[in-house]
Amino acid sequence: MSSTPRNDEPLVELTDTGVSAGIEAEDLGPSHRAPFDPELIDVYPRATTIDLMLQRLKRGLIDLQPDFQRRSGIWNETAQSRLIESLLLRIALPTIYVAEEADDSWTVVDGVQRLTTIVRFVKPEAAGLEPLMLRNLEYLDYNGKTFEDLPGRMQTRILETELSLLLIRKGTPEEARFNIFTRINTGGLPLSQQELRHALIPGPARDLLARLAESPFFLDATARSVSPSRMAERELCLRFLAFLMIRPGRYVTQDFDGFLRAAMHQINTLSTSELTDLERIFQRAMFSSIAVFGEQAFRKQFKDSTRRYPINKALFEVQAVTLARCTSSEIAILSQQAETVEENFRVLMDNPAFYDAISSGTGDADKVNYRFQSMKDLFREVLESADA
Repeated sequence: MSSTPRNDEPLVELTDTGVSAGIEAEDLGPSHRAPFDPELIDVYPRATTIDLMLQRLKRGLIDLQPDFQRRSGIWNETAQSRLIESLLLRIALPTIYVAEEADDSWTVVDGVQRLTTIVRFVKPEAAGLEPLMLRNLEYLDYNGKTFEDLPGRMQTRILETELSLLLIRKGTPEEARFNIFTRINTGGLPLSQQELRHALIPGPARDLLARLAESPFFLDATARSVSPSRMAERELCLRFLAFLMIRPGRYVTQDFDGFLRAAMHQINTLSTSELTDLERIFQRAMFSSIAVFGEQAFRKQFKDSTRRYPINKALFEVQAVTLARCTSSEIAILSQQAETVEENFRVLMDNPAFYDAISSGTGDADKVNYRFQSMKDLFREVLESADA
């Protein structure tokens, strides 16, 4: 068999500051999505005031995704202060994009930072935020002032400022909603696919993914090498849960993003005890990954190299899920035979078909099934050899 062609400098995902996120960039391949009826798309431009937006927030009808780490925390206080200065100077803000939910609440997808800044200045207690004190303004002499310190006419000017919204109405199919936001997602800091899922699919799945990604089990298994700035770590956890709940053989849609969205919806239907079970299985899988693969868990390995590669998403799901399906006694044997596992894995990595299945077109159903079956076969071979 010919040696695997490989790139010793794989592309990596980047953080907002342009440094490596510690995870290999992925090529999912083409997605074969089912078409949707364009007549069902309902996009409604509307104007509202800051005062009315605050009223909706007070009534719990706006979701600002407070744990949306990157979008809610990327501006420093100077940038926030100058946005408030823009309002005081009557400079119009860019359009804010929101999705209407079944209960008539709004999920803010693009504009979270702007709205968070306004709320922090005008009514910080409504979102549990620290009050904003203006600083480093360019044109107005309100440095050191809070909203309450402003003259009444300036407070009124802010409250009566009109905001331009583009509202994706609740009757619009989910696939179309994601497509719309992907098309408009072309700003300086476009959202990642997991950030879009997080924004548009509220519910218990959000909290579960956050807990898993912040757990010491995950952090240890990934050597704390995955940056949380783009929610890549939450996507890894979601991929594990998706293939744990829906076996790889049942993945036939060729729409990997839709598959992950469906998994989030399924998680949102689970009971507290079922969520606890998933968390326990995940923790065990992370512990097992360390025991079997050590510091090379979820990373490409080659026979002629000792290099430590970035985390590979396809390897994360295939190694972790396959280990999660092993019994405790099988994990114990695989741990004892860790050197053999590593040796066999390096041989597997030299198989062009397996390398391709974790490197190119990874959302293809045949490649998904091939990589899972290959990992299952590898473990079985080691276990049978140990029993011989």
